[in-house]
Amino acid sequence: MTANGPLCGPGVPGDPDVVEIAALGESLVTFVPSAPGGLAEVPSFERGIGGAESNVACALAAAGHSARWIGRVGADGFGAHLVDAIGAYGVDVASVARDPERPTGIYFRTAGDRFGEDHEVAYYRAGSAASAMTVDNVDLAAARACRVLHLSGITAALSEGCRDLLRELTAPRAGRPLLSFDVNHRPGLWRGSDGPRVLLELARRADLVFVGDDEAHRLWGLRGAHAVRQALPEPAVVVVKRGAEGATAFGTGTGLRGAGAGTVALGSGSSDRGSGSGGRGAEAVVSVPAPVVEVVAAVGAGDAFAAGFLSAALRGLPMRDRLRHGHLAAAAALTVPGDLAVPPARHRADRLAALDDGAWGTLRLGPGWTGADARAAEEGP
Repeated sequence: MTANGPLCGPGVPGDPDVVEIAALGESLVTFVPSAPGGLAEVPSFERGIGGAESNVACALAAAGHSARWIGRVGADGFGAHLVDAIGAYGVDVASVARDPERPTGIYFRTAGDRFGEDHEVAYYRAGSAASAMTVDNVDLAAARACRVLHLSGITAALSEGCRDLLRELTAPRAGRPLLSFDVNHRPGLWRGSDGPRVLLELARRADLVFVGDDEAHRLWGLRGAHAVRQALPEPAVVVVKRGAEGATAFGTGTGLRGAGAGTVALGSGSSDRGSGSGGRGAEAVVSVPAPVVEVVAAVGAGDAFAAGFLSAALRGLPMRDRLRHGHLAAAAALTVPGDLAVPPARHRADRLAALDDGAWGTLRLGPGWTGADARAAEEGP
């Protein structure tokens, strides 16, 4: 098995209890205005679903992978809607618990750019069913019956019980699946000053880490991708997202033991293509610029990037292509108004990811580029 080989999963092939990706965390019902304007002015909202971890599971299921979401919702209509909507993507939702005492979390946001000056978000998630997740009331066996377990720092911010749950799932132990961790710092969710310390602790226990250079600076005072890697030496792969500039991946090329028999190979090998050179012994450093995207709404892009990267990793593609698939999945999310987007068809994504550097640099993606009118919305080769 080379560092660029596919992830080797646990258990017996065809075992229905083992999926390629399991994701654990809170999902919420989202309400987006049906027209531009502030929350005080818009007359109606359209209902959708959101949640970092379930977004990743839905995107991977839509891309043809077996996926499971583990979470907790209220025994209410919103909880039923979440389970049904996520399940409709082909995600296994059998391990989602219903809480008879606590509500399902919801949030409202304005339409358009998430980072605009007039953007508003109103969360109603305090005391939600998901915030009551603990080691004792979550199906840990379902979370571990996978090739990759995807978690995020959002869950750690919800409660002490959720924090202890992530510590349990990230603890070194025999048979642990490959652990993917998206730092996903949400300042408004954290109480006190524990956020930077807890998120650093969890990231250092993961095998694969996704982190934005902006949040690394905000959290830990780090500047630049190499400084982030120096602060996170333990993970086999660290992916630093640099917004519209692109992303940089650091990989040791080390084969890690996954759940059950077999080796999980997530690192970059010498056959990876991309700019940069390894500065940590056998480590490779691969940087890939992002294509130019006509942004409709800057929501869900980070989750989509993680899903695109993980999909390519599960298929054994080289690191450059993993980053490119991450960018393409993010572009799909950026060019629709909601949190979730239909990913590009695999053959189209593979064709674009295989472009030479010059052609990749001319790629421009606009609304509709993943659908029937893709050619009209996709400029470049």
